[in-house]
Parts: sequence; C-alpha cells; structure tokens
Amino acid sequence: MYAELTDLVGAIERDELIPCFQPIVQLRTGVLVGFEVLARWQHPEHGLILPENFIKLAEENGLIGGLTRQIFCKAFAAAVDMPKPLALAVNVSPVQLHYLSLPGQIAEMAQEAGFPLERLTVEITESALMHDLELVQKIARELKEMGCKLSLDDFGTGFSSLRHLQSLPFDHLKIDRSFVSSMTNTRESRKIVAAIVGLGHSLGMSTVGEGIETEEQTDMLLWLGCEMGQGWLYGRPVLAEAIPGIVAAPAHVSSVPLHAPGDGWATSNLEALPTQRLAQLQAIYDGVPVGLCFLDRNLRYVSLNRRLAEMHGVSVESHMGRTVEEMAPNQYADVEPYLMRSLQGEALTDIEISTPASGPDTLEQTLLVSYQPAWDEADEVIGLSVAVIDVSALKRSEKAALESAEHYRHIVESTPQEAWILDPKGNNLEVSSQWSQRHESSKYAIRNLGWLEAVHGDDLEPVMRAMKQALRAGTPIDVEYRVRGLDGEWRWMRSRGSPRQGPAGEILRWYGSVEDIDDRKALENSLRESQEQLGALFNAMRLPPVTETRKRKHA
Repeated sequence: MYAELTDLVGAIERDELIPCFQPIVQLRTGVLVGFEVLARWQHPEHGLILPENFIKLAEENGLIGGLTRQIFCKAFAAAVDMPKPLALAVNVSPVQLHYLSLPGQIAEMAQEAGFPLERLTVEITESALMHDLELVQKIARELKEMGCKLSLDDFGTGFSSLRHLQSLPFDHLKIDRSFVSSMTNTRESRKIVAAIVGLGHSLGMSTVGEGIETEEQTDMLLWLGCEMGQGWLYGRPVLAEAIPGIVAAPAHVSSVPLHAPGDGWATSNLEALPTQRLAQLQAIYDGVPVGLCFLDRNLRYVSLNRRLAEMHGVSVESHMGRTVEEMAPNQYADVEPYLMRSLQGEALTDIEISTPASGPDTLEQTLLVSYQPAWDEADEVIGLSVAVIDVSALKRSEKAALESAEHYRHIVESTPQEAWILDPKGNNLEVSSQWSQRHESSKYAIRNLGWLEAVHGDDLEPVMRAMKQALRAGTPIDVEYRVRGLDGEWRWMRSRGSPRQGPAGEILRWYGSVEDIDDRKALENSLRESQEQLGALFNAMRLPPVTETRKRKHA
C-alpha cells in the first residue's frame, strides 16, 4: 500500500508511527549485541505498513521530522530497561542530516526517556554524503562528542567515495543485503564483501552483514572476518513487547561447522587483511629457507620468494605472470600430473623431483616439492601454494641419506600412528595427511571439531565425555573409537595425547597421535570368545552336586 499525503499527516497526528526492533548479533558466538530500529506505520485497517511506502512521501513533504520523533521517542522508551551493553541502531534520513538541530533533538529525546547515548548508533546512508559534506561532518562530529557511534549503511550501493570514509568518524560499516544474499552463489559478490570487510579492518571499523538468511551466509561472513550480522536467520523485526523474550533467549549457535583455515580465527582471507599484516607475511615469506610460490589456476606465478628464484637461477621479476612450463620446460612433464591433481583439491607433500646434470660441471639436483590447494570462501580452488626444498646435498651424502625427506616420508607412511594437534579448547588445528588417505573423510571432517563426525555413533558420547574431562582437568587424553575406512569398514582407533603448558601453567596446545588398534581389538574379542567357550565347556563337564538321596544309596 502506498500512502496518500493526507493519510500520512493523519497517521502522524494520531501517533500511529511505531518502532520495530531487529536483533543484531555477534556472528562468531550468536550473542545478541543490540537491535536496529525500523519504522512501521500501524494502520488501523491495513496493519503494519513498511517504510518504503511512506518514508519518501514524508521526506518530500516536510513530515520526516515529526515521523522520526515518534519513532525515536518510542524506541528509547522501550529500550531504556535493556541490560547493558545492548545498544540501539537508528536510521537518520538524509534530509535530516542537513539540519544542525538534529544532534540536539536526539539528545533531548534520549534524555526524556533516560536512554544513554553511549549505547546509540546513528546510521547514515551513502546518499546523505552526496551534498554538503562539510555540514554532515559538523553534525557527525557533534553526534560523536555526545557519545553516539556512527555507522555507514548500505555501503557499496550508492555513490560515495573512499574520501567520505576518511572524512567522517564512522565506527561501523554495514554490508548491504544485496551482496550478502548473492555472495554464496556469485564470485563477484564474494570479492566485494571481502573488499568491504578488508577496508573496514584497515580503517579500524567493525563490519555488519545485513539480510542474513542462511547458516552458509554466516559461515562465509565469518570466514571473511565480518564481526556482526542481522537478518531473518537471527530474528525478524518485532514490536517492543517482544524485546524481553529475545533478550532472554539463548544465543543462536550456527549449526554449520566453520571451515576457516589455520589456527582458529587468527588467519582469514588475505583479501580481508590490513596492509600491515600483509607486510608481516611478506617478510616471513622472503625470510624462510624454503622456496615458496603461489600459482593461479592457469599455473602462472603470482608471487614467489627469493629462495625459489635462486633455485631456478632466474630473478623474481622474471617469473611474474609466466607459467611453470615456460620457466621449467624440461621438468614440466614430471610435475604436471601433481599440479593437475592439486588443482582438483588434493594436497600433495614431499614429491621428489630430480633434475639431471646439464653438463660436466653441474650436479644432479633433487627437490622435495609440496602442493597445497588454496580455497576461496565458496570452497573453490583458486590456486596452489608450492613449497620447494633442495635436498641435493643430502641425497649425495651417504651419511645424510636417512635424513633425506624420501626416507622420512617412507618411515612416516609406514607407521600406524597419525599425529594431531589441538588448541586449548579441543579444536583440531592439524592432523597427519595419512588421516584423509586412510579414512572416509572430507577435507572439512578434520578441521576444528569436525573430526567427531567421522566417529561411530555408538562411540561418540563416551569420546566426547572423555575429551571434555581431559580438556577441563588438563590430564592426558586416551580414547578409543571406531571410524570408517576407505573400504567402508569400521576400524578401531586409539587416540592419545598430552597438553603443552605455558610459563603460567596455561595450556597452549595438545599434541598426540592416533593409532589403528583394529587388529588388537579383533584379537581381544577372539580371546574373550574363546575364554567364554572354554568356561562353558568346563561348566558342562562338571558332575552334578551330591543330593541326600544319593548319599543314602551309597551308605
């Protein structure tokens, strides 16, 4: 329903404009952090009317001030008893940002209701920044001096420039729902969201994703580093009387396992990282004694460090934009199968590549190469991380032969144990590559707590109980459970590990290994069955007890 001017004038006079409240949560925990205030017209015949049907009409006819006052006063009154630190976020019309009286009006309305301005975020749309930026700056500074926070709403959909972000003291950057809704299907939207999050981080702003409707969208926003979110997944806009129920409700915990790589959330998509962190990574990249590079999907060099350039005998600059085949035509046939497998998502480690001597004055070169696929937010392989170690000297030395990576790999692959590392909370940070080679497991089933998905249903509860007890008490972990092998059969495993503590006694990491004990279990079961059969046989051979009748006969 689109309102008529006379109807809207009457609605304001009859005090029919009301606020609705949509929850805003911390994405990582699902904990409520506040509400966004949304205007609604409570029409006596048509029910709640959405703002797109009357806001523009109010702006064009000088009614937006009275409308906003009704919404703000009612919102402040409804939220005054909300527990700290829950906050409100309110939208301000671009028209109102051209009136110097706005900050004073907001302060007056908040004071009347007893609502602290430190818990208020004023949202400004991009269109408000198009005209008279100097006036908007003055109003924004006054709002900040009053204690309010500022948020730039619907970023990326209007015509604002980066200069506006620098000119105004924004605290939050909101990602428009159009990008959030399409980012799980459209690569371009994912990259835009990643860029917005990265921009917010670099400018010291937190980011808020709007219009979240699925767990998958939450997972992806978290992966990119977005801190907060709102949308139907966490709650639709509600009337004021529903606020206490939402505040008292438990946090919304995502049912989708997070698939971000690395140590918890210490690492995220490079597109979302500040320049300073990239500089730190580059320093590490160039300083390691291992050849490193990143190849795009077309196997072109995107980056490499000096060590790898020295191994190839060609400068770093000469590699850029050129393919592996162009840089190493004689060895390409040997490495191409591994490159193709890794582009399909397979992580390959310790691949030995030998280069014959090119002349009487040169020696054979032996390299150990690892190929690790790089995944984007939608789990598509976007390129390969390659690590190269020159083991030529080790291969040429009989004394160092056992130390060579080939021998080490043989030892590791032949051992029945598979190493693992957990963080202090029990999240799986790293596991031996043999796990995915020996067990029916996706690449997600070994990250965080996802490895529990591979455990037999009957063993899951006792394993989780034993793990929780060990993690809480800091005692060694020792659990037995079944997992499905690549042949589809369940096999018994034994996982043992101990904590590594810091100087203050805090647990830094858990280190341990998983051992296949299926043969032992089978032997124990066989022995137990034999003992039971033997016992039954002895019982059957025993003479019946002597009764009184038999005693008299013998007498």
